[in-house]
Amino acid sequence: MPEYGHIPVLSEEVASLLDPQTNEVIVDLTAGRGGHAHLLATIAGKTSTVVLFDLDKTNLDYAAKRIRELGVNVHAIHGNFATSAHAITELGLRADCVLADLGFASNQMDCSQRGLSFKDDGPLDMRLNTDAGVTAADIIETSSETELADMIFQLGEDPYSRRIARKIAQERQIKPILSTVRLAQIVRSAYGARARSSRMHPATRTFMALRIAVNGELEALDALLEDMQAGCRMVNENGWLNVGARLAVISFHSLEDRRVKHSFVNLEKCGLAKRLTRKPICASDEEIVANPRSRPAKLRAVHVLPEA
Repeated sequence: MPEYGHIPVLSEEVASLLDPQTNEVIVDLTAGRGGHAHLLATIAGKTSTVVLFDLDKTNLDYAAKRIRELGVNVHAIHGNFATSAHAITELGLRADCVLADLGFASNQMDCSQRGLSFKDDGPLDMRLNTDAGVTAADIIETSSETELADMIFQLGEDPYSRRIARKIAQERQIKPILSTVRLAQIVRSAYGARARSSRMHPATRTFMALRIAVNGELEALDALLEDMQAGCRMVNENGWLNVGARLAVISFHSLEDRRVKHSFVNLEKCGLAKRLTRKPICASDEEIVANPRSRPAKLRAVHVLPEA
């Protein structure tokens, strides 16, 4: 485990694209352990302002304390980034650098009690905000077989979603499915002989689908991208983005990346922003060796233009 509990991905590339300056407002929509925000605030200096969002209260508090030690003004908001535009406006601020890293902090993935991984056994939870919302176990228990199959196919893109849902429905009749390892075993069983030839663990896509559903990840991303569109249209008015703001999103699977790409292309077509990345920036071989979790990361960024 690294010193701060997480290694932020594509840090040099994020810093280069967002290019934080003196007196600017830096917004990290997924603060995690504060790695990206700490780097950006260090570059911008003590006159900068940092706004942090995170659903994980423990990580948010940790990140805020870490960045305040730089002597920077910090606002820490315990909440989903879907509410970020409103929250920033309420603070009387306008953002210059905005980052959304859609991955998870390593301390979350490595904690078996969070239920985000099946590496070690733990409760089937998956909530980022452990104080609210339904758990993955709740979804497994209350969803119909058809609903489970659709979720695993649409959010996990697993071609064996029907088999998996059928097996889950059968097994939950015998005993409630409450642990990560048991669910992983059930999914592997549903794969049958195909499990031996799968390039990843058969349960990977099912776990991803449940995590996305539990935390409303795609709905939150859609809301954020809509707010970015609105902010770009209002840069000459009292919007939440400044003229010249740089916006960056790091995604980790195709469902996210397609949304970000489409939104940023549309901003450019409308003359509201200029894409800083024609193709997504991915981790180098060296970074992947040092931090294997960076492998699927894709970074896209835009520069907000003055309103025509």
